[in-house]
Amino acid sequence: MRDEARLAATTATAILGIDTLWGGDVMNPSGTGRFIADSWFSDEKLPAAYTHPTAARVRESGGVAAKSPDAAAIDAYLAAVDVPAALGELRARGGKMGGLRGAYLLGTADSLDAMWDLALEMLGRGPKVPYERCVHGSCGKEPEPSDPTGKRRQVAELLAKAGYPSSTPEELLAAVDAWRAARTVPKKAIKQLADAWIAYFDAGAVRHLVPHLPPSLRRIPRANIQFLPIENAWFSGSMNYVGRARNRDRSPQYEATYEINASLDISVPEFAQLVSHEVVPGHVTNFALAQGLHVGGKLGFEGTVLTMNTRGAALSEGIANNAILIAHGVTEIADLPDPDLQIGTLLALLQDDAKNQSSWLTWREGRPQAEVAAVLRNEYLCSTERADKLSGAWGRHPLLGRMYLPCYRAGTEKVADLRRRHRPEVVLPALYFCKGLVDVVTIDQVLARDGAGRAPELRKKARRPAPGRKAKGMAKGKARRR
Repeated sequence: MRDEARLAATTATAILGIDTLWGGDVMNPSGTGRFIADSWFSDEKLPAAYTHPTAARVRESGGVAAKSPDAAAIDAYLAAVDVPAALGELRARGGKMGGLRGAYLLGTADSLDAMWDLALEMLGRGPKVPYERCVHGSCGKEPEPSDPTGKRRQVAELLAKAGYPSSTPEELLAAVDAWRAARTVPKKAIKQLADAWIAYFDAGAVRHLVPHLPPSLRRIPRANIQFLPIENAWFSGSMNYVGRARNRDRSPQYEATYEINASLDISVPEFAQLVSHEVVPGHVTNFALAQGLHVGGKLGFEGTVLTMNTRGAALSEGIANNAILIAHGVTEIADLPDPDLQIGTLLALLQDDAKNQSSWLTWREGRPQAEVAAVLRNEYLCSTERADKLSGAWGRHPLLGRMYLPCYRAGTEKVADLRRRHRPEVVLPALYFCKGLVDVVTIDQVLARDGAGRAPELRKKARRPAPGRKAKGMAKGKARRR
């Protein structure tokens, strides 16, 4: 237990130290105040990295990403909290531990180290961090541009069948806009609509996810969430997993909030995908199950501090983007029961491809915002509001633009590939941490232990690979919160 307590203290200091430097406040109930450390749902005491008097001054000033960083406040904080030492110890402990847990800690250390060097870059105390290192730290793979061709073609075909034909790129964008306008979410009905979709997707989770979970997790609330509209937000919405409320017996209530941009321009089918992504069986379900596993002694403390810009976050976004398929028990968008739902899902995934493309165009190619916004609008069929936010406040942010935006696409493609190649009774418990805390890279370690988990047709071909070739399905697969 002494080693566990030490590891928890080291992990908390490393994550909250970086979070504080970037102006985050993990205890803020609103997503407008949270940043890198996205939750604190354990009953552990907050470390000096959060509670020291110098930390409050850094948070209030906006940290290193402020227009004029308060260097004196940052220096006083770093004199009181040795963030580099915590980062080094986290890496050392992960390496010494080995195995699945050690690999997860090392991946987290890679991401946090990149965020530390980005902080030094912002302060003018270090060189520019290579874009490749940023993306590798958060996604475990090299950066690459998005290609919207396939999804655009599917959208065009479905829209034509729905009475919105197009033959040119300009006509396709106009068709999407017309389709959205005819199905726009009434802003005064967001709560009622959200409640209806939550009930729908939770019923799907009961059929297609819950039977594959350990019995101890099956009664945990999967969607204890409150929708809160907020004005003038720079994000489409923020899911805030709180998890600190307790029942009389000290068991968690697994509560969360979702702050939704009051000016969000979104269709009902796209809103359905958003609900599955953010709530059930997406983020809220994912994190509630993690909390349940922690309470049951199955996950260490590191599983309770959800951390953005990490490989764990990339997997989380991948699960959330595949959640609408998980709830229906299918692996392909074409198998969703309603054409409008198919269109909405494709448009939502195109938006996440656009996030990756915004990152690529901004940080790899150095394109100006207006040019990036035009690409996102015209090629990825984003609404004007989304194209502006993703190319501006998101895409040009020195940390989110370089590390987080690529996570959506990377995680989505990874989870989709795994679900195609493995039986649901094997892949779903692994994705939802029932076989250990995993990220977008280390998930492969878990699934590699059970070759029998492959889908029947892939398992059959795996027994008799063609001479000189890898078995089909075992070759390297190609492959949102705010």
